[in-house]
Amino acid sequence: METANGTKVQDFILVGFDIGQHNRLLILIVFAALYIITMAENITIITLVRVDTHLAHLPMYILLSNFSWLEICYVSTTVPRMLYDLASPYGIISFQACFLQFYIFFSLGSTECFFLSAMALDRYLAICHPLRYPQLMSPNSCYALVAACWVISFLGYSVPVCLISKLSFCGPNAIDHFVCDPGPLLSLACPPLGNTPLLYQFSMNILVILGNLFFVVLSYGAVILTLRKTSSQSGRTKAFSTISFHLVVVTLFYGSVAGMYVAPGGEGQSHITKVVTLFCTAITPFLNPLIYCLRNDQVREALGKLLRRKERCLRKKLTL
Repeated sequence: METANGTKVQDFILVGFDIGQHNRLLILIVFAALYIITMAENITIITLVRVDTHLAHLPMYILLSNFSWLEICYVSTTVPRMLYDLASPYGIISFQACFLQFYIFFSLGSTECFFLSAMALDRYLAICHPLRYPQLMSPNSCYALVAACWVISFLGYSVPVCLISKLSFCGPNAIDHFVCDPGPLLSLACPPLGNTPLLYQFSMNILVILGNLFFVVLSYGAVILTLRKTSSQSGRTKAFSTISFHLVVVTLFYGSVAGMYVAPGGEGQSHITKVVTLFCTAITPFLNPLIYCLRNDQVREALGKLLRRKERCLRKKLTL
């Protein structure tokens, strides 16, 4: 943490976006609106699953409501800080806050990888093993699966973050990003530990991202093969419609993440990395609830019930 002249680095400067003041204000307004809508979308999904007794016991919706909570955490780790920096002349962040954001951001990203695998497993068991599905994916099994996704992810990234935080930072303290990303952060360090932290983190990224992607591809591949053998046309169409939305979410997530954190040279392209990170942290959480639930009949029915219940309550209050 010491600079070349012996003083300690107490904070970093998040450079953010190299744009004019007018464009900064425009981005601030747009992404503040996106953040509010994203929070409302995901809170609505969680509320619907909690209050609807039918959805609350279905494994897919248990996973979906927990996925919505994950999206709330994920978008709140980066977007509010980005909005604050857009509204202020300098994006100053303390050393401890920077590494805390780094740790939470990557742990949540890893958790999302595992969640997508859990949802792929759920569809695989439901379609390929329907008779054993109620026993294999009971509500208790779902909650155990959710807990495992969180625990594995947050434990896994504790080691590389601790190693990187022990490096000596002996140069400028400006991070060329709007989040505490390891690429530009490590470029400011004089690492006595050599490349160990970077290699460990790169290995974690490869293991988590490619391992989960391989599992997702195998699961949905097996699902598609099973559906092609199904005699029921209506059941096949409904199942294909469901997994098609899942595959869109998988494509959006892995398509944006792979270029940044799997390819070794991905983090060196500053402008591209910022744009892709912005898409991954702000746009994708906004789109996911719409993709999963916009054409979902059960969710729309539950939303209709909730709105009618609220309407009845409001009428009763007005008549009193």
